[in-house]
Amino acid sequence: MPSQEGLGMTFDTVAPLYERMRPGYMPELYETLFQYIPIGEESVVVEVGAGGGQATGPILQTGCTLTTVECGAQFSARLQEKFQAYPKFSVCTAKFEDTVFPPDTYDLVFSASAFHWVPEQIGYEKVYAMLRSNGAFARFANHPYRDKGNPALSRALDDLYAQYYYPFYNKPPAVIAEYTEQEAAERARIAARYGFTDIRYALFHRQRVFTAEEYLQLLGTYSDHIVLEASVRNPFFAGIAAAIQDHGGTITLYDTIDLQLVRKP
Repeated sequence: MPSQEGLGMTFDTVAPLYERMRPGYMPELYETLFQYIPIGEESVVVEVGAGGGQATGPILQTGCTLTTVECGAQFSARLQEKFQAYPKFSVCTAKFEDTVFPPDTYDLVFSASAFHWVPEQIGYEKVYAMLRSNGAFARFANHPYRDKGNPALSRALDDLYAQYYYPFYNKPPAVIAEYTEQEAAERARIAARYGFTDIRYALFHRQRVFTAEEYLQLLGTYSDHIVLEASVRNPFFAGIAAAIQDHGGTITLYDTIDLQLVRKP
């Protein structure tokens, strides 16, 4: 069984595909964020784990000074090129937990679908130290749920995962469940253990439809799928494509996006 430690670094190996296939976040999420902590030209902001910059642009458009911390060299180069029109944007190519920041300096620290890669205590304590009094930490992530409108397809995919994926990781098949409001609330409450207050959360929903080819491209951006050996990955992905074709030709993902907002007193 391969080690799953360090899987977060695998995304950089497929940076162009990741940037193309991973979704951004809806305007309502940013509206909720900016109602909680107004951000403008005087604001100083840090992003943890920008990846392809899906969440970077909407924050930069406020006119703030933004430093993004991204451990992938390919992602960092793409981010610098993508946002070169913003003179107050910079990239620090490093792990967030290894980076030194001045204390009591930042108005906002945010992380989109990346903060789970940072050890909890290190991450929350570092963010708390970085923020000014009344500064905010925003953590958000997308949680896709496989086509609940096509149970026959889901069963076929479950069978393929039981045949290929779980044996590769030497794990029993897991029951796939949709992300819940209770999980979002529990994630938000983590921050209370590290001194944050004014804890809030919000959920947003959308659907995305993929052809078989598009869905395989998306799977090719997931760290635990990237590292599958070719002898497993090739028949596994071929089976997924065939299952989608046999059950209507497309697959729908039901996304739940959770946003956690907390404040340093």
